[in-house]
Amino acid sequence: MVPFNTVYRKMMQNVHLAPENDEDDLYSGYNDYNPMFDTEDLENDVAFQQAARTSHGRRPPVTAKIPGSASSRPLATGFGPKTTLPSSMGRPMTGGIQFEDGVSRPMTAVQAAGYTKAAMRGSSFDPLGQARGPAPPLEKKNSDSPEEKLRQLEKKVNELVEESCVANSCGDLKLALEKAKEAGRQERELLRQREQITPPENINLDLTYSVLLNLASQYAANEMYAEALTTYQVIVKNKMFTSGGILKVNMGNIYLKQRNYSKAIKFYRMALDQITSAHKEMRMKIMENIGVAFIKTGQYVDAISSFEDIMSISPNLKAGFNLILCYFAVGNGEQMKKAFKKLIAVPLEVDFDDKYISLNDDLHTNLLLEAIKNDSISQMERERKSMAEEYIMTAAKLIAPVIETSFAVGYDWCVDAVKASHYVELANDLEINKATTYLRQQNFNQALETLKMFEKKDSRVKSAAATNLSFLYYLGNELAQATNYADLAVNSDRYNPAALTNKGNTVFANGDYEKAAEFYKEALRNDSLCTEALYNLGLAYKKLNRIDEALDFLLKLHAILPNSAQVLYQIASIYEIMEDPNQAIEWLLQLISVVPTDPRVLSKLGKLYDNEGDKSQAFHYYYESYRYFPSNIEVIEWLGAYYIDTQFCEKAIEYFERAALILPTQVKWQLMVASCYRRSGNYQKALEKYKVIHRKFPENVECLRFLVRLCTDMGLKEVQEYITKLKKVEKLKEIREQRIKSGRDGSARNRREGGGDSGGTKGERLSAKLKALPGTNEPYESRSSKEIDASYIDPLGPQAERPRTAARKRTEEDDFADEELGDDLLPE
Repeated sequence: MVPFNTVYRKMMQNVHLAPENDEDDLYSGYNDYNPMFDTEDLENDVAFQQAARTSHGRRPPVTAKIPGSASSRPLATGFGPKTTLPSSMGRPMTGGIQFEDGVSRPMTAVQAAGYTKAAMRGSSFDPLGQARGPAPPLEKKNSDSPEEKLRQLEKKVNELVEESCVANSCGDLKLALEKAKEAGRQERELLRQREQITPPENINLDLTYSVLLNLASQYAANEMYAEALTTYQVIVKNKMFTSGGILKVNMGNIYLKQRNYSKAIKFYRMALDQITSAHKEMRMKIMENIGVAFIKTGQYVDAISSFEDIMSISPNLKAGFNLILCYFAVGNGEQMKKAFKKLIAVPLEVDFDDKYISLNDDLHTNLLLEAIKNDSISQMERERKSMAEEYIMTAAKLIAPVIETSFAVGYDWCVDAVKASHYVELANDLEINKATTYLRQQNFNQALETLKMFEKKDSRVKSAAATNLSFLYYLGNELAQATNYADLAVNSDRYNPAALTNKGNTVFANGDYEKAAEFYKEALRNDSLCTEALYNLGLAYKKLNRIDEALDFLLKLHAILPNSAQVLYQIASIYEIMEDPNQAIEWLLQLISVVPTDPRVLSKLGKLYDNEGDKSQAFHYYYESYRYFPSNIEVIEWLGAYYIDTQFCEKAIEYFERAALILPTQVKWQLMVASCYRRSGNYQKALEKYKVIHRKFPENVECLRFLVRLCTDMGLKEVQEYITKLKKVEKLKEIREQRIKSGRDGSARNRREGGGDSGGTKGERLSAKLKALPGTNEPYESRSSKEIDASYIDPLGPQAERPRTAARKRTEEDDFADEELGDDLLPE
């Protein structure tokens, strides 16, 4: 008997693809992908005929269904009628052969075809196993088993640790600590249960380590340093945690925050001993922390040793700068120079923007370079370069006065050292900073000379120097020079917002607000965050009475600088101009939250509340303004008038005495003090005060009138003396008025006639009469000539006139005249 696989191999040798367009083929529609058997030569095939004869009678007839129909495909054989072979999707000889006993057998001996020795009679070929029905359900986990409980508990611990870390990253430190504590409790419960069912060597040490480390970190983040140190000690002392020694760095950081520098250095050194040389970067950071701790304790020599080791092994900017600080502290100028050279020699690994320069006109290349100029790596490089320049400039300003005989020579040495390094552009900035340092030292001539040296430099440096020169001349009120240098700065660099702002300031000072606004706008087009230009633009529009536009620009600036006192004040001032006192008060309240001790702002608030009729709030803010600046006459006058209105004349005396102390040549304030004594019923004090006023101002008519009234009412003998003086002063007043009138008439007549002098004799007679007045030691003319100008200028700036109250009207109209004070003290 020939094996079946031999027959199958022979059949496969005769397999070929039918032609694509064979119209005689029944299955031409499937010829593109279905192989066909050639049955013409099977009759002459000896091996096939032998195999068919030996297997005849043992197999059932084979059939194959035509795809898409229920009919069978005839199979040509060398004997008997055609039989059919089963077919699936047009693929021949892939079905099983059905025997007479119903047992199916595959065409190959492959087990996966679905044939088994244990096939029972009557079964059919089922390669997909569909006759077996659905798969049995998965075996359910037994949640009550100890292993499953441990797994669930361990999963919960991990989730709590992750939630704690996420809360910490979001800034919720309290929640992070609570989650860390809960993870610790759950982990201890896990250990207790695991010890009951598993040997100790199966304990998950990594989970325990992560829980303790997270708990210690959250304690430190919440500034619970004692608890954090205790938790770190648990990890460090446990020998099972092989990497716990490195956590001594964290413990050293905690001691450093607690200013326990000796212990911080101890733990840093212990951590340094346990870290191998393979972790070079970590060792350098620990050594830097040790150096910083030595600086905190004043041990500069030990700090120098640490930083020198760092600069010799792995130099960096911070270590180099700290090394310069240490040498500055010990006063070693030569070592400062060496350390400065080491600082500027630190490699930055930055190309200083050379890689962004295109060497051709390729549009695609240029667009690509523009795109990568602001990527994250470029930003990191710029930040690193900026930090390096800041360190170098700060170090140069620090050591320049001490490394040489003078500040200028030392700064020149630093500039030369920088020029010899790869910070060539920084040398010009150092020169400009040198001029700025001269300004801080109030050495303006040297600053001007230094800045003038840059007039022949390249455009960028020339523009920066000219901008500073313009600013200096503007502060010195030399507008012509300020304008010249502002023009030079703008012409050197038209895109310099500082230069455009200074140019706008010079135009603003000349009163051309429209043109100044144009320069400010151009500065903003070049730099939208130029706050100086934005603020000045608001002021320019305010001067132009374009209030709405000024308010818009100031509100934009407020969004950028929310705590700027100047911006808040200007916004409040604009609302006051717009007659919106409520908004003005609201912005001034925001202002006093920024500058709570500014007396001008407090008095402005008092004025607004007084205009609105809220006397209590007005009194509160006026009183606060007086408390911080007790020399503002406007505030003093309002407070005194307020107490007079409320019938508390005794309290008003304090404020009027303060005003009399500030303006001793103005009799008004002293008369107010005397009047307050009189109104409060203290006539003796009032009489003494009037006598003092009379000695200082013997020609004051009002003082003499009150003296006459008081002496008459009190029955004093001095009344006749004061009556005589009063008559003489009134007569003198009348003569003076006539003299002034006649002088005016004479001047007019002289102008008409070209006449001469006619007032000398009258002046002599007036002086003689003044000498005859009792109680006067010198003539009025000479006394008046010695009096100083009593005009008062508020040091905080002028204020608008406050609406007068009734008391204020009394004090200003006629200095407590008879009609206002009443007739209670007049003689009967």
